[in-house]
Amino acid sequence: MRSDLNVGGILISPFVAYAAGALAILVLLRLLFARFRVSRYVANPPLAEAGLYVCILALLIVFL
Repeated sequence: MRSDLNVGGILISPFVAYAAGALAILVLLRLLFARFRVSRYVANPPLAEAGLYVCILALLIVFL
């Protein structure tokens, strides 16, 4: 388990770092998916993106 991050004397939970990392990965994947027009294949693209974000976040938590 990672220790807390110290930013200017404020302790930040590792979950916040994982959430930010997952958001960065999701932004890159959105660009890739927009290029290949993946949204044509899902019924509700915002819901699919939210599910993908949760999956990425869970993978970061488990493997890091």
